[in-house]
Amino acid sequence: MSPIRVMSQGRRERGFVTHMVMFVVVSVLTGALVAGLIIPFAGLFGLTTQKATDAFQNMPSELEEPPLPERSRMLAADGSVIATFYDQNRVEVSLDQVAPVMQRAILAIEDGRFYQHGPMDLQGTLRAFIRNQQAGGVSQGGSTITQQYVKLVQFENAETPEEQAKVIEDSYGRKLQELRYAVELEKTLTKDEILERYLNIVYFGDGAYGIESAARHYFSTSASKLTLTQAAMLAGLVRDPNGLDVKENPEAVLARRNFVLSRMVAEGMISEKTGREAAKQPLGLKMSRTPRGCYYSPYPFFCDYAEQVLLNDPALGKTREERRRALYRGGLTIYTTLDPQAQKAADKAVRETVHPTDSVIGAVSMVEPGTGRVKAMAQSRGYGEGKGRTYINLNVPQKYNGTVGYQPGSTFKTFVLAAAIKQGIPLSTSLPSPRSATIAEPTRNCPNGKPGYHRDVWRVSNSTSAGATSTLITGTTHSVNTFYAYLQQRTGICEPAKIATALGATRADGKPLQQVKPFTLGVNEIAPLSMAEAYATFAARGKHCTATPIIKVVDRHGNEIPVKSSDCKQVLPKEVADGVNYVLRQVVDGSDPGRTGARMSMKDEGRQVAGKTGTSNDRIAVWFMGYTTNLAAAAVVADADPPLQTLIGRRIGGRVVGGDQVWGGTLAGPMWLAAMRGALEGRESPDFVEPDPDLIRGVPVTVPSVIGMGESRAKQVLREAGFAMSVGGWVDSAQPRGTVARQSPAGGTQAGSGSTVVVYLSDGTPPPPPPEETPAPKIPKPTLPPGPFPPRPPGPQPPDFPTPRIPQPPDSIVGDSGPPESLRKPG
Repeated sequence: MSPIRVMSQGRRERGFVTHMVMFVVVSVLTGALVAGLIIPFAGLFGLTTQKATDAFQNMPSELEEPPLPERSRMLAADGSVIATFYDQNRVEVSLDQVAPVMQRAILAIEDGRFYQHGPMDLQGTLRAFIRNQQAGGVSQGGSTITQQYVKLVQFENAETPEEQAKVIEDSYGRKLQELRYAVELEKTLTKDEILERYLNIVYFGDGAYGIESAARHYFSTSASKLTLTQAAMLAGLVRDPNGLDVKENPEAVLARRNFVLSRMVAEGMISEKTGREAAKQPLGLKMSRTPRGCYYSPYPFFCDYAEQVLLNDPALGKTREERRRALYRGGLTIYTTLDPQAQKAADKAVRETVHPTDSVIGAVSMVEPGTGRVKAMAQSRGYGEGKGRTYINLNVPQKYNGTVGYQPGSTFKTFVLAAAIKQGIPLSTSLPSPRSATIAEPTRNCPNGKPGYHRDVWRVSNSTSAGATSTLITGTTHSVNTFYAYLQQRTGICEPAKIATALGATRADGKPLQQVKPFTLGVNEIAPLSMAEAYATFAARGKHCTATPIIKVVDRHGNEIPVKSSDCKQVLPKEVADGVNYVLRQVVDGSDPGRTGARMSMKDEGRQVAGKTGTSNDRIAVWFMGYTTNLAAAAVVADADPPLQTLIGRRIGGRVVGGDQVWGGTLAGPMWLAAMRGALEGRESPDFVEPDPDLIRGVPVTVPSVIGMGESRAKQVLREAGFAMSVGGWVDSAQPRGTVARQSPAGGTQAGSGSTVVVYLSDGTPPPPPPEETPAPKIPKPTLPPGPFPPRPPGPQPPDFPTPRIPQPPDSIVGDSGPPESLRKPG
């Protein structure tokens, strides 16, 4: 006899022995009478019933059944689906949600006697045993649905390819262990429960796991609505889901479907006539794919931001990999803050301002004041690879797959304004606002919490016209750099930096804010979302809520997972926020024709708007930060690709922009306005709370007229209006003696709250009439001789000569805001 035949015979004998063990064990455990036919044969090989059962009983019996991988869904605020996340596209359903015809079809082809036998079908196994002996190996399994389920669970539990290969190997040892689990499983679960779990775990090919996903994928229907032909096709795929491809080999799939129909006829589940008619029908596919991840989302950058937030949340797992598994396998439902109306408006506004292939970028972030909910997030470049596309989210900080941010320019002046109001500096305070200035004195700061001074000499200049002096109101509405340089000298840098940090305006790279003298002009790189979060705090009257894209997350059982939500805290006194809001409203809605935010007014639509423009050094980035009481938004247009260069002369949105167009109020502002109009359409915005003149000194208030009042009455009226009173003396007047004859400022004019009104009391005697004027003699105009004229003498020139232009220092700040190049951080 050849060695090959001997080896083959040996394998047959060992397989026969193992199979005898299976029959002996099952006969004892199930009491099946057919075992009596097998035990005598087992004795021929030296086996005993006790030995077989002891070995079997000592095998592991408790099958670990972790939750099946199930897809997670991310929803917008209106319930629409933003994205689906999965490793296995599965939606679990109960057995009563599976059409009865589907249940019959799977039983007909996989285990026709499922409800009649125990953990092992002895008839089927004997039939498979005989065929295997004839074939010289394992050619037919004879596994029941319970055994198949056990095998699928073990495969899911395998973590490495080697473990998975061990689970699916064709060996009698593996089948014995599989049977041991099946025996224990049928003690604890009903047949219906086992069938339900089987239908949810089994793979139907082409990425569809479980019967519900398969029904949706192949026929765009649900498992409960499957027809006979649909059910037969799906049942036929189970045996070879990878080999039976409906797109590559539809004929094989059709043949397999018809075989299932014939099995259903043979099992008495359908009539022969029904089977014949069904076999004539085509496959009737109506494919429906379930996109995976943010790439296919209609709002990919918001989706990516929300995903990154979850992957950083310990509530989903200790490690990032555990959180990823929870998201892609946990069957979560993620409720987000995204407002489709606001998102579509932001997308449209950005798209119409900056084109995807432009060398600059445009971005808009929207945050709801008082909740921190991120309503929209748009950018000009698309999501993905290639020209005009990127995977980087331009709106968010670096840790959320964002950038190192952009210098926000004069929008940072607002934090110095807030510090000044908090420190009691009146809004009517006047400070110098020359064309240029040199700040040589040290400025207080507190880097890393340690009090100190920034001592570098800072030369600063204005890009906007201003008088010799400005107030907190005019210095803000005209965005006067030199005024804010002097104001920051009074407030220091420490408190503005603390306020900015508390409000959420932190550096995009996660480092502390740089506390240098140009701080007020926006030298720190900030993400648009962080600036929107900070300005939303002003809109919410000092209540800061951390920006969040997540409302809640629930697991597959409907239990809420305690992920991080928005943390809200009063970080700024209400009256201080009211004062800031009042000043920033003058930037947009005020009466000053030179205000920088005039184009963004929505007064005609019945909305009050507060805002601030910003332009970085060399006009590399332009911003507009604006808000109503119910929505705050950051809009930025900036160079995005190193080396960073000015926007002047660049092609943006199909046109080359000149110097007069590259400002926060002329480029970023209109984009902000278009986004806000669309987001707020059909929604009301309540008015801002007016600042309390008793708390915010310097708020412009109409001065009441006290002419003719007695001294005590006049003092009371002025005090009630928020003014102090001082008596300037007595004057001749026809007013009754002791009453007010004159006042300064005059009644009906505007003056800062807390100001002092000087009154002059009447002495009761009218002033003498003015003397008659004698007309001045006429002097004849000299006649000038004809030219040429002699040259002008040196020295001061008459006023008809133009004033020579004062040259700018080489490192002055030119533009709405921004630092000298030496203070810019690389990247």
